[in-house]
Amino acid sequence: MRMQAFTSARYTAPMGNHSYPMDKYRLVPERLLAESILTPGEIVEPQPIALEDILRVHTPEYVHAFLNGTLERKALLRLGLPWSRQLVQRAFAVIGGTLGAARAALRDGIAANLAGGTHHAFADHGEGYCIFNDLVIVLRRLRVEGRIGRALVLDLDVHQGNGTATLCQTDPDTFTFSMHAANNYPAHKEHSSWDIALPDGTTDEHYLGRLEESLPVLLERSRPDLILYQAGVDVLQGDRFGKLALSMAGVGERDRITYDFARQAGTPLAVTLGGGYARDINRIVAAHCQTAGAAKSTGSYLGASVG
Repeated sequence: MRMQAFTSARYTAPMGNHSYPMDKYRLVPERLLAESILTPGEIVEPQPIALEDILRVHTPEYVHAFLNGTLERKALLRLGLPWSRQLVQRAFAVIGGTLGAARAALRDGIAANLAGGTHHAFADHGEGYCIFNDLVIVLRRLRVEGRIGRALVLDLDVHQGNGTATLCQTDPDTFTFSMHAANNYPAHKEHSSWDIALPDGTTDEHYLGRLEESLPVLLERSRPDLILYQAGVDVLQGDRFGKLALSMAGVGERDRITYDFARQAGTPLAVTLGGGYARDINRIVAAHCQTAGAAKSTGSYLGASVG
């Protein structure tokens, strides 16, 4: 069983003394290789996304201000990341990784981008560490290519995918599902196709029960040609920016349930890592590696294995 996973040295950018765990994008692939969860042949360098693909989703004013480093201070504060040329390069590389993972999933059944899931980005601004919305950009690019019709964005990050919800509200062919903490960022929730807001302190049993009962309904309502899975690990107990209380084993079971659901439905699924803000970066890395490892264990279920 082989699986393509997309990553790049360009997934990191200088942050200075910042709370965002940028090093995880280096540490996750290193650990996956060191523990032989993935082989070097399964690690793929993505091609950066094309500017025209970003402009299909985001306004020219916002895009060019970000590219040129001329965003107003208020906009940068809302974004939450320090601007740099490397950050611009990172944005293009990460979206390219999600596109690569989606194409690989359409061929093989399952694939992963070891970054991405930037679900807080709106058409005219970024927020919550999300510059451009890779999920929506990729869906629109795939439709231009004629590869998909209907799609499901399955967002299990602890925070509601507010940007994705807004960008897809007028898109009848994209079903957005977000199961998140109710009393958490963003303060104002947008309307996904289906939102499940969970109380503070939700633990494994209740969370996994809600997920298992929701997935068959989701399949019936969305009838997707592709699932984009935002697999944030900020649902873990003790996460700095999360208010749920899943155990590491519970997060692993969440991923297994999701992958089995896609496999049984015969629907391609592309994983993006999403958020994770535990105080110990090793805990974040372990959780993300668990998510990628479970995807690898699911194996190819469409066509031939990746060679």
